[in-house]
Amino acid sequence: MFFCAISGEPPQDAVVSQKSGHVYERRLIIKYIEENGTEPITGDKLEESDLVTIQANPKTSAPRPPNLTSIPALLHTLQNEWDALVLETFALKQQYNSTRQELSHALYQQDAATRVAARLIRERDAAREALANVKATMGIDSTGPGADVEMEDSAEEQGLPSDVVAEIEELTKRLSSSRKKRKPPPNYPTAAQMHTYTLKHTIPSLHSSSAAGINTLALSQTQPSLFLTGGNDKIVQLYDRDAGKVAATLKGHTKKVTTVQFREKEGEPTLVLSGSADKSARVWTHDSASGDYAPQQTIKTHKGEITGLGVHPTQSILALVSTDRTYSLHNLNTFQPIFQSGVGEDPYTAMSIHPDGALLALGTPNSRIQIYDVRSGKVGAVLVPGSSTPDSAPFACHTLSFSENGYHLMAPSSSSTVAIWDLRKQREAHTIDLGDGFKLNKLVYDPSAQYLGVAGSGGATVFAHKTWDEVVKLSEGDDVVDLQFAQDGQEIWGLSGREVRIWGAAE
Repeated sequence: MFFCAISGEPPQDAVVSQKSGHVYERRLIIKYIEENGTEPITGDKLEESDLVTIQANPKTSAPRPPNLTSIPALLHTLQNEWDALVLETFALKQQYNSTRQELSHALYQQDAATRVAARLIRERDAAREALANVKATMGIDSTGPGADVEMEDSAEEQGLPSDVVAEIEELTKRLSSSRKKRKPPPNYPTAAQMHTYTLKHTIPSLHSSSAAGINTLALSQTQPSLFLTGGNDKIVQLYDRDAGKVAATLKGHTKKVTTVQFREKEGEPTLVLSGSADKSARVWTHDSASGDYAPQQTIKTHKGEITGLGVHPTQSILALVSTDRTYSLHNLNTFQPIFQSGVGEDPYTAMSIHPDGALLALGTPNSRIQIYDVRSGKVGAVLVPGSSTPDSAPFACHTLSFSENGYHLMAPSSSSTVAIWDLRKQREAHTIDLGDGFKLNKLVYDPSAQYLGVAGSGGATVFAHKTWDEVVKLSEGDDVVDLQFAQDGQEIWGLSGREVRIWGAAE
C-alpha cells in the first residue's frame, strides 16, 4: 500500500518521482509542479515528465479511514495533531530568530549611517567656518548670488549700519516734506466717477486646480499690464494681461506662497520677491536680454512662516516678518541680512511700511499693532484696536495699510470692523462696521490717500477717506482675498478663488 507524500492518504492515481522516489497523487503533484516547478519534499526541480505511473495489481480499493470510534484511534489522532503543532511551532521559532537577526543588523547599519552623517556635518560646518574666516581676512563677500542666506542669533539686535540709517533718514526727510505739498493727479478719478466702476475684465483659471486658491496679488508700476500672483500650489505666476498669457512660472517654494512683490528701481533689473509658508523668501531677477526671470537668492533667515514682505521706499531694502516673532531687513543689492529683531512676545501676522520709510507696523494674533522705528529697531508705539470696547474678544490682525499721506493707518478693529488710526494722536479716528459674519481679508489705501478698499468674505467695497461714505461696492457675496488699486486709480484689481478680477469705468 502506498501513501501520497502530500496528502498522506492512499492515492487514487499513484505516480512516483524518478528523482526522489516519493509517491504522490497525480492530480496533487501536477498542480504543485504547475505552481512551483519543484519537488514538494526535496525542493529539487521537477517536471511532469519526471513522474512515472505506478501500476497496482490487483487493483484494490483504498482502505476506509478509521472511524475514530475507539479510544486508541482517538489517542493516535491527537498524537498526530500534537506532533504537527510542535513542528509548526519549531518552524515559527526559527523564522522569529531569523527576523530578529535581520532587524538587529538593520538597526546597526542605521546607527552607523547616522554617526557618519553627523561626522560629515561637523566637518562641513568646520570647513564653512574656515572658508568664511579666510574670505573675511581677504575682504571677500561670503554671500554670493544664488546662495542661501541664513542669519545667526549673534546678528540679532545689532542695529542698522550707519550708512543705511543715514540713507533712510535722508529719504524720510525728503519724502515727508514733499508729501505735505502733494496733490492727487488732475486726471485721478473722483468719487462720482469711481461710483460707476463695474467688472470689466476677468482672468480665470490661474494656478493649479489641485491646490486651488490664490493668496496674494501685486501690480507692476512700470508695466501696468504685468501682475504677480502667489497660490496654494507653491508657485509664483507672472501674467501679461495685454498678451493674455502667463509670462513666467516661478517655482522653488515647497509650501503655499503667502505674499509677493515687485522691486522696480530705475537703472536696475526688476526683481520678483515672494514669501512662503515654507519659512523662506525667494528672489528672481529679470534678464532684459532673454526676458526670463532667473532665481537670484533664497533667504532663510526665519524659523517660521513668512507672513509679510515689503520693499522699503529706498528700493534697496527688503523687509520680512514671520510667525517666529521676529522681523528682518535685507539689502537688495547684496542680499545680505542687515538686521533681525529680537524675539517678541507674539508672532507677527501682517506688515505695512510707512510711505516715508521710518516706521514699520506689525500685526499680531492678539489684535495688537506694534509700530517699530526702522532706524533703531525699537517699538515706538503699541496700538490696541477696539480699546473703546474692552470686552471685545481678541482677533488676529493679518492686514494693515498706511495711507499715502502718512497720517493714518488702517487696521482691523475686530474680525468684521475696520479702524482708521490717527498716528499723530495714536487713537482711532473712525471705525467702519461691515456687519456680523463679515470676515476681513485685505485692507488697502489707494495711492492718493482719498479712498480705502476693504475685501473679505462679503465681497469688496471702496470707502471715501474722511467722509467714510461708501463709494462703490465692487463684488457682493464673493470671497475676495486681496485688493489692489492701480497707480492711476483707473482700475481696481481683486482676487477671488482662481480668478483675477478688474473693475473700472465702463468703456
